[in-house]
Amino acid sequence: MTTTNTAPLLSAYDDQMRGAPPTLPTGVTCEQDGPLLRIVGQFRGFVSGPRDLGVEGEALDELIVRQRDFFAARGEAVEWKTRAHDTPADLTARLRAAGFVPEERETVLVARAAGTAVGEPTLPDGVTVRRVTADADMRRIAAMESVVWGQDRRWLADDLIGRVATAPDDIAVYVAEADGEVVCAAWLVFRAGTEFASLWGGAALAEWRGRGIYRALVAVRAALAVSRGVTCLHVDASDDSAPILRRLGFHAVTTTTPYVWTPPAG
Repeated sequence: MTTTNTAPLLSAYDDQMRGAPPTLPTGVTCEQDGPLLRIVGQFRGFVSGPRDLGVEGEALDELIVRQRDFFAARGEAVEWKTRAHDTPADLTARLRAAGFVPEERETVLVARAAGTAVGEPTLPDGVTVRRVTADADMRRIAAMESVVWGQDRRWLADDLIGRVATAPDDIAVYVAEADGEVVCAAWLVFRAGTEFASLWGGAALAEWRGRGIYRALVAVRAALAVSRGVTCLHVDASDDSAPILRRLGFHAVTTTTPYVWTPPAG
């Protein structure tokens, strides 16, 4: 059995995927606060940092509180994206102490793009896949995702619409449909100036899972990435998706957990 050395993949991820996105939707801004990247103007704030923050103890506490208070003043929630291999090791404990709450952990997977774009995707009878750009389709995707996750995800339509309007060449959105209904959706986000593109979405209605649709959307997006000269694909995968992606040639390099602070009700 061949074991893949994932260290180069993790190094590439750390070096290329943790800085400011090359393009942002209209109304979204990116700024630095010390070692941190802070994104403002999305459905909730976003904070991330390098592998080693280079800040410890009371100085780290002050940095965390500053982010929380910045978004509190805006009346917005904020996500601090952590990775399991980051330092200092007590970052997550200090986030909890400041009122941040962990959401579901995901596995960071990386693959060589060419290795995942093999063969034609197979779809169930009656299911078709198409790339979409219309605002109405983004709203249909958000409605489907709201059903899948059991929460209001109308914000997703605004996010996708903004991305397509701002930089249409940087995102490719796909839907799988049956009898005119969106049963699964996924998108590919290119990251100019890097070797990477990222796979996002991939949610499917419960009755359509386990029928190859998710896998087909991975293949379609991988083929597009290869055609655009992308070397590596990245996914933050749920426990449901990670086994499928591993079978398609993806390798786990670390895990990621969002820590979220939410303004008190009222």
